[in-house]
Amino acid sequence: MHAAEASSVGEVLERIAEASRELVGVKYAALGVPDGHGFLEYFEFSGLDRDIIPVIGHLPKGRGLLGAIMRERAPIRLERMQDDDRFFGFPPHHPHMERFLGVPILAGNQLYGQMYLVDRVDGKPFDDEDQWLIETLAGYAALAIAGVNLREQQQRVALLEERERISMELHDGVIQSLYAIGMHLELMRLSEKPPGDEEMKSMVGNLNDVIEDIRDYIQNLKLRQKYGRNLREFIYDITRKLHIPRTIHIEIDTPNETMATLAPKVYEAMCQMANEGISNVIRHAHATHLKVSASQTDRAFQLKIADDGIGFEANHIEDGSGLGLRNIRQRARLNGGDVYIDTAPGRGTCLTINMPLNH
Repeated sequence: MHAAEASSVGEVLERIAEASRELVGVKYAALGVPDGHGFLEYFEFSGLDRDIIPVIGHLPKGRGLLGAIMRERAPIRLERMQDDDRFFGFPPHHPHMERFLGVPILAGNQLYGQMYLVDRVDGKPFDDEDQWLIETLAGYAALAIAGVNLREQQQRVALLEERERISMELHDGVIQSLYAIGMHLELMRLSEKPPGDEEMKSMVGNLNDVIEDIRDYIQNLKLRQKYGRNLREFIYDITRKLHIPRTIHIEIDTPNETMATLAPKVYEAMCQMANEGISNVIRHAHATHLKVSASQTDRAFQLKIADDGIGFEANHIEDGSGLGLRNIRQRARLNGGDVYIDTAPGRGTCLTINMPLNH
């Protein structure tokens, strides 16, 4: 399962759902994480064709039996879920489901989520062994989800520590220099003798030095923020800002290694192109699955954005109707890179961007 290696809650849920479906032998499995307000913040599933989600309309929100597990924090095992008073009902076009096994994901008194299994493949009801297996797996799931939450919390703590370090550097360096210049100016104001040209030149020189220190400090801070991350963090930073809808399943495939340094203008161009490429999928592709992958060699950085959407005629890029993709190509050319677009109506699109590490 390797859930502990996942770097986001969504990845952890998806992997555990797949593992639980195979372990017990069921048609469908899912995991949900509550948002603290009675609904689900995350919901990942296995066994259901993702193409049907737009037809159904939306993912579960935590009502009915799913909400009952959140409230009661106890397993629920049913031969026919439709006969239970807590059953909320299915929306139109939802696949038929009948037998149900759900357990809470608990660590002590902390509820991390719920696991749901529906309909054994062999058609038999869920039994005690199934429940024991899924409750055992739920214990591991709690540890995996808690581990990801802890890493995210550590990142937030690290950010606070970085802010504290920045505050100290500003106070001990730039602010002290400004204070000294201010004191000098105050003494000049109180002096009966007006300052001479040399003294004024010295003051202006000191101010310019401080301004240069601030400029260097800000530039170094930007470089640390941008280039001190690994490939996975680079991709997650882009996708988080775009607020990808829950109807699109996103898969991120990158090695967990330090991102090679790109020239500043190349890095900015890569961010712009990645934003444009992913935005195009969200706005135009009608996709249910989006895969973003990144890799690097000693000489080049490559980003791939692939979707299972409606695709399009490739010549639309050149006739003016694909302005966003034309801009991506132009931006890549200006920075020594290249872009390949593999698409056709009805079979999705794969956008590949190659950028040099030294340009």
